[in-house]
Amino acid sequence: MSGILRPLRGTHLIAIFNGGAILVEEAAPAEVRGHSIVYAPRIQDLLAREEKVFRIDATTVGVSDCDLMAEVVAERPVLSTERSVYKPAAGAEIPHDSATRTIRALGQDVMEGIRTPPPPARGLDGAWPYAATSYLRQWLFASDPLPVSLLSKRRVTRSHTLSRIVDRAITVWPEHGGGHERTALAEQIRSACDTQERRQAIAMYRRATATLCDGVAALAGNALWLLGPAREQEEARGDLTAVLWETLRLLPPAWMLYRTGGEAYTGLHPEIRPEDNVALFPLLMHRHPDYWSDPMEFRPERWAGVADPEKTPAFMPFGFDGARCWAKHLVVPLAERLLTVAFDNRLAIRSLQQETHVPLRSLLSVRFDAETGA
Repeated sequence: MSGILRPLRGTHLIAIFNGGAILVEEAAPAEVRGHSIVYAPRIQDLLAREEKVFRIDATTVGVSDCDLMAEVVAERPVLSTERSVYKPAAGAEIPHDSATRTIRALGQDVMEGIRTPPPPARGLDGAWPYAATSYLRQWLFASDPLPVSLLSKRRVTRSHTLSRIVDRAITVWPEHGGGHERTALAEQIRSACDTQERRQAIAMYRRATATLCDGVAALAGNALWLLGPAREQEEARGDLTAVLWETLRLLPPAWMLYRTGGEAYTGLHPEIRPEDNVALFPLLMHRHPDYWSDPMEFRPERWAGVADPEKTPAFMPFGFDGARCWAKHLVVPLAERLLTVAFDNRLAIRSLQQETHVPLRSLLSVRFDAETGA
């Protein structure tokens, strides 16, 4: 699964993988065999930078140097406002014991879901990653009663108005105990002792299900696109875990981590001023030749025999100590299970175009249409 750097017009380069590619800079249209990825212009600008510490704007410094990133993270604990899932909800901080219960409940639900038969594979047909996200929500959380199940519906989560209506309905919902199956996450809502705790449990349910399902769907979709033709997918089945770790290297879910206020960091580098915010970029670090051989190549075999990939230097797909993705231990096993279902049912990419765009969002994910053949 080796790759090459192929020149296009002028000085532009495109990194060609085994059936996929990543455009490093914006290039003129060209005939390229296999699949290609075009990033949003702002991400392309970042990928074109050679320096490891650079100014993004008047108040933000970007960092992709492995050692400096570690120093920034170690300088102070992450703030609650810098987190995603555990940021304040319902007007109050999320208590530590509540966060711990959420992690355990989600892990219980995922392990239970992995042990159960998956839904019909036709649910994977359509636009990815959205089809995969809906499929995962059905697989893991379909046992939850109404209106709790609405918390994870994409049409609801995309509408602020609908989200508020559903939240209010569940807050005053008189449903009680016995006889109805539900996930461990939903049980936290039901067992909340007061309105405030119930509201926070609702927020945590929505954030936890969205973070997990969106992240796993994006990871599996990115892997499918990078693998390319069906023959490459068939060869990859022997070590899907390695395929997923290599996908996490090239398209990490925590591709940028933000630290507000540079007072604590001014002594670490002369570019950082007290008024600056600091943006840390694993996306750039994962592609730097100082840290990786053939960094632009999609090579799952580089992970063969690696017992603990997260201990690999300059590899931080889920963030840093103290601020790592709380569901990271669930993401790869669930994505591997999802890919197995896709391969068993001969899922094929049906997009007519060989090129797909990765928009500027917190989660980097390719877009394509797919259809099962089973």
